[in-house]
Amino acid sequence: MLTEKLNWRYATKKMDPARAVPQDKVDRILEAVQLAPTSSGLQPFEVIVVTNPEVKALLRAVAFDQAQITDGSHVLIFAAWDNYTAERIDAVVTETARQRGEATGVMTGYYDRLKAMYLPRSAEENYQHAARQAYIAFGMALTAAAFEAVDATPMEGFDPDQVDEILGLRARGLRSVTLLPLGYRAEEGDWLLGQKKVRKPMQDMVTEIA
Repeated sequence: MLTEKLNWRYATKKMDPARAVPQDKVDRILEAVQLAPTSSGLQPFEVIVVTNPEVKALLRAVAFDQAQITDGSHVLIFAAWDNYTAERIDAVVTETARQRGEATGVMTGYYDRLKAMYLPRSAEENYQHAARQAYIAFGMALTAAAFEAVDATPMEGFDPDQVDEILGLRARGLRSVTLLPLGYRAEEGDWLLGQKKVRKPMQDMVTEIA
């Protein structure tokens, strides 16, 4: 049941470096990312999967020394497009046509209107929009990890410029948005392990308008 899995998960503070997440579980988490909904189906982000210990150490050094980055077996970096371009949008149209069989007039017209809206905007505004799409997939990854009984720690606490430099993202037209270490919770040393999950009461979060 979904709520049981979400109650099980928490932002793991200490991972067991002796336990690696099996590749099949990582693959299913990434498939959930691939299937995440995004605005106009553009999927304006990529995911970089880091298992190299030296690279993970570099990432940890620019992420406030958060040990989960090196103690977890995998680190997922969600990196959004730095801008929308005609080429990037046209590539979505081409791939859609390849998978569905043809590019219909309705589809090309839709994406032409999208280009007319996005392309005049600033790169920063477009990056912020793309980053919000990456966050949707980020949430799907957290949920998928819970279903796989894999611990995950969502992170915004890092220097994005330095992460971009370590991974060479700017040269690829990408900017880092979030980090997601994957691993297994340590039996000892995690102050949050076993603590009650605290959330707002439903009546304070949900307003119903009938």
